[in-house]
Amino acid sequence: MEILKIENLTFSYPLCEEKAIESISFSVDRGDFVTVCGPTGCGKSTLMRLLKKELIPLGEMSGKVYYKGRDVQTLSEKETACSIGFVAQRPEEQIVTDKVWHELAFGLENMGMPQDVIRRRVSEMTCYFGIEDWFEKSVAELSGGQKQLLNLASVMVMQPDILILDEPTAQLDPIAASDFISTLSKLNRDLSLTVIITEHRLEEIIPVSNKLFAMESGKMLKYGETRETVKALRNNAVFMQGMPAAVRIFSSFDLSLPCPLTAREGREFIEKNFDNRVSELETPLSNTEKKDAVLEFSDVYFKYSKEMPDVLRGLDFKVYKGEIFCILGGNGSGKSTCLSVAAGLRRQYSGTVRVLGKKIKDYKKNELYRGCISLLPQDVQTVFLKNTVKEELEDVVSKDHTLPYDLSELNDRHPYDISGGQQQLLALAKVLSSAPQILLLDEPTKGLDAYAKKEIGVILQKLAQTGLTVVCVTHDVEFAAEWADRCAMFFRGEITSCGIPSEFFAGNNFYTTAVNRMTSNYYKNITTVSDAVKIMRLNMNGGAE
Repeated sequence: MEILKIENLTFSYPLCEEKAIESISFSVDRGDFVTVCGPTGCGKSTLMRLLKKELIPLGEMSGKVYYKGRDVQTLSEKETACSIGFVAQRPEEQIVTDKVWHELAFGLENMGMPQDVIRRRVSEMTCYFGIEDWFEKSVAELSGGQKQLLNLASVMVMQPDILILDEPTAQLDPIAASDFISTLSKLNRDLSLTVIITEHRLEEIIPVSNKLFAMESGKMLKYGETRETVKALRNNAVFMQGMPAAVRIFSSFDLSLPCPLTAREGREFIEKNFDNRVSELETPLSNTEKKDAVLEFSDVYFKYSKEMPDVLRGLDFKVYKGEIFCILGGNGSGKSTCLSVAAGLRRQYSGTVRVLGKKIKDYKKNELYRGCISLLPQDVQTVFLKNTVKEELEDVVSKDHTLPYDLSELNDRHPYDISGGQQQLLALAKVLSSAPQILLLDEPTKGLDAYAKKEIGVILQKLAQTGLTVVCVTHDVEFAAEWADRCAMFFRGEITSCGIPSEFFAGNNFYTTAVNRMTSNYYKNITTVSDAVKIMRLNMNGGAE
């Protein structure tokens, strides 16, 4: 049964000649789980907001959106609030109260629901989502994963028919993201909830989707059953880079077999069609050999106040000149705090931090930021000060700094009106303009599609080859496995393990890549798609490339 229908939907932002959405038509049946994918800036987030009238951005819109046969523009605010739920990319932007229990009850209170109904629904959702232990906590105490789960529960307590999500796992660590997606799948399966979600992290979301919607330049490229749509996109390089690892590996071979979607199906495909005579590839040399340490933490302790527990607890590590050093770990483990201490924005109460061999406390009057160290924060909007992208880039261009990518198409857009991925690229361009020797990045691939991530990886690799040192906090294990020289696990304020990606991820079960899960105990230390394809080719034709 059709629950949502979109007819010839077109939208353009003010003062922009190019259409953000152009002539899109499709329908969604009750109980569908639809994943919307496409390159950064293709219009995914705009499309999601056009489906809920209260979130339609300022601009010119034509076409129709129908909910159960009714134009959504004719629905009352109460009807849309209850029937069409929305979960945004940034958890903090959606939370409006100070306590968890009040956040759950807030929507129902605004709908004028009877007190007994509110209590029943809130208690039911609390139990369903397993949040009893933090029911009375302040929302400020919650981790990023908990905040996003609270957002989802706060929407679900309204009992919507349709749930729309705009990159809800963008700021979550791999385990929290997996749990969140599992919860969505359970809601879809148990309640026949219709789910429409935009995502760049497709590894786990595509296998639970029954339909896939591919967008490109504001237009619908392909829409249909997931496995068939994936097969139809096989020759599209941009889309294929974002597909699950099993799909990318399968697409590297010209075999007339069903395309695997999950890690389990990928494992079966490998074992049935390739042997393991060659079980291991040659391990690359570390990029840190015989190089100077440019950033050093020695027994560093930090807390936000005397009353609070330590966030950094005896932190020790070194980063060497010209390497890309990726720090991974759960939400709230202290990774971002580590970067802020390294950037001199916060001061440890014990231990020593050295930047370029000099104690950080000995840098005076902004010396630390003059061609020395730069930080790109997780919330990149904090670096934007002007009204247009062109104005934001004027300082960059005036310094004869070559932009690592072209943003000219966005010149007339306000920095807040471009996609999250485009904001990341704009902010990175600004940070690079100061020509730092050490670049600190907090979640630099957040909101980027796989193709844009590769561009960022190439840029960082080229910069590292010139001697720039990159310290990157990330939840993106695939990016770290592909581009890092070394990876480190952050846990409870300290680094518990560190090593080159092939060895680091091969020893993990959860903080690892889908490729490693597919190939472990069959091949050794295989963590990227390129390595998997390479060793599979060796095992397919007796060792000939």
